[in-house]
Amino acid sequence: MMGIIEKMRLDGKKAYVTGGARGIGKSIAIALAEAGADVAIVDVDIKEAEKTASEISELTAVKTLAVKTDVTKEDEVQKMVETIVKHFGKIDIAFNNAGICLNIPAAEMTLAQWQKVIDINLTGVFLTSQAAGKVMLKQGGGSIINTASMSAHIVNYPQPQVSYNASKAAVIQMSKSLAIEWAKSGVRVNTISPGYMGTELTLNSPELKPLIQQWESMSPLGRIGRPEELQAIAVYLAGDTSPFTTGSDFVIDGAFTAI
Repeated sequence: MMGIIEKMRLDGKKAYVTGGARGIGKSIAIALAEAGADVAIVDVDIKEAEKTASEISELTAVKTLAVKTDVTKEDEVQKMVETIVKHFGKIDIAFNNAGICLNIPAAEMTLAQWQKVIDINLTGVFLTSQAAGKVMLKQGGGSIINTASMSAHIVNYPQPQVSYNASKAAVIQMSKSLAIEWAKSGVRVNTISPGYMGTELTLNSPELKPLIQQWESMSPLGRIGRPEELQAIAVYLAGDTSPFTTGSDFVIDGAFTAI
């Protein structure tokens, strides 16, 4: 009988991570690879994606692939999925993580600015979920994990981010809807909702430095999170220890939304 540790392994599984070149995406890609999955790094920045893919391959000896993709473009998403299937043979794990945030007051936000956030954060997640889902439905199963945010549950303060909050709330409801549609086909769909995370980009931003201090003062743990603190839940959702887990949202925020 296989024990829980063995079940947590992802050996033989094939995965991709959008927005995987850096930050949360890179951290998740590393975790999936360390657990044994071959991983495709999907990003608009192909040079950084190739660098990350190379680093992971050297660290873990799994197969990696870098794929340049704009997740807002349906044809590019379809090509991305076809490329991954061509190289890996299948897709078991789809981690749809690419996203942006624009801190612009609602009264000043242009339609183009609103649409940019919605296109990447919501439409991009739908397109990648849909494309991966079609592959998984044919295979008879798979795990789709979409990055939402604690911002789907609260209104962040003091930064004005109406489009981001709306997009992430929609990602959760969309993912629940997909989970219901595909439940009996073996395709699971869940979301992870991180709190404030100290990615390299966040920590090195002069604009965000005073905000980080405020976020930490408001946090019950007195700090923001680290990307690697999302790795365990991602591996759990990706593998065979979570067959009864679908349509769920996992808030990893250091109790920030519990206040």
